[in-house]
Amino acid sequence: EPEPEPEPEPEPEPEPEPEPEPEPEPEPEPPAPVAKQNFFQRLTSGLSRSSNKLTEGLTSVFVKKRLDDETLEELEDLLITSDMGSKVASRITTNLARDRFDKEVSEDEIKTALATEIEDILRPREVHVDFADGPSPRIVLFVGVNGSGKTTTIGKIASKLKAQGAKALLVAGDTFRAAAIEQLTVWGERADIPVLSKPTGADAAGLVYEAVEKAKAENLDLVLVDTAGRLQNKAELMDELAKIIRVVRKLDPDAPHDVFLVLDATVGQNALSQVEAFRHTARVSGLVMTKLDGTAKGGVLVAIADAHDLPIHFVGVGESAEDLQPFSARTFARALVGLDD
Repeated sequence: EPEPEPEPEPEPEPEPEPEPEPEPEPEPEPPAPVAKQNFFQRLTSGLSRSSNKLTEGLTSVFVKKRLDDETLEELEDLLITSDMGSKVASRITTNLARDRFDKEVSEDEIKTALATEIEDILRPREVHVDFADGPSPRIVLFVGVNGSGKTTTIGKIASKLKAQGAKALLVAGDTFRAAAIEQLTVWGERADIPVLSKPTGADAAGLVYEAVEKAKAENLDLVLVDTAGRLQNKAELMDELAKIIRVVRKLDPDAPHDVFLVLDATVGQNALSQVEAFRHTARVSGLVMTKLDGTAKGGVLVAIADAHDLPIHFVGVGESAEDLQPFSARTFARALVGLDD
């Protein structure tokens, strides 16, 4: 009997083709570098609320293209509502009437004329501070009501001075508020500048005296003193400020060498009464205007410059140290009316 034929061996199954490797995802492109704003751009941006209010008002005022009596009256009202005050508003519109009355004018011409008038008021107050100049240690007090930005202003100025190689000491003289002491300590750590402080409730005048002694012993260049936020109608707090000044003069009869009043732009016309009160009690030598980026009341600086013969040293339009810069009358005036520098 013939043998059965062997069953054919099954053909081996072909190996599956390897799956193609997924193509790598393209690497995301690096973000385009953000152009660093110069201070005019930051100031323009910071003053946008104030300038928008003014320029929108100008657009509605100058429908007739002529500076007739009615238009000038509307312009004067607009300047008053921009917190420049009635005295400044009246003088500016009088000057514009004298120079351009009954002529065809464009909105840009009016903006330029306004900027010139505002700059004329501000220019005598533009005084830059050279902290490298003068006595050593140079003792600088920062005064003002609570919330005006004193502590932050000290921190920003200290950061700039450290970058310039100055040896400074920060003094947490607002011994009423633990938060102020902590805030100044943070700025000091950030800029690598020593901070002298005492527990909440300690005697501020004693602390400042100790700070000046330390600065003299260690040949420091600057003593920057934070002080408690004083309301101009609180006599006992104003008395404490006078005591700090009296005590410091025992170590240096010319001290303090500067007393900077820090003003918050958001309070508008109230800033005028603060200047009035502090300039006599604390012998204020100059002004710092902060928080211009948070308000449409930037015009109040023009009213202050007109009413008080005090230098304006710095203006602030934001949180970073770069957002506090020496005051420039031309830059401020042009930014306020919405013109390029």
